[in-house]
Amino acid sequence: MTKADIVEKIYNQLGITKKDIANVVDMVFTTMREEILSGNSVKVSGFGNFEVKVRGRRVGRNPKTGEEVIIPPRYVVSFKPSNLFKEEVNA
Repeated sequence: MTKADIVEKIYNQLGITKKDIANVVDMVFTTMREEILSGNSVKVSGFGNFEVKVRGRRVGRNPKTGEEVIIPPRYVVSFKPSNLFKEEVNA
């Protein structure tokens, strides 16, 4: 599903102009992105949590040569679904 598909679904249910819906959807995603980039977690009730985590430095291997390579620490965005969402997926 794309952002355009989300706009289309909302349009079919509410009948508001697609331009207005697209603006709201963009604002929601922009707000979420800004909060995550600021290091804050984003919690959507009934859906899940987005948060920034630090993956520590680790040793990896070059698959071609087998040579050990140091992988530096980095930030990743993780998503943890809510229990309600997990139950719905597993039903």
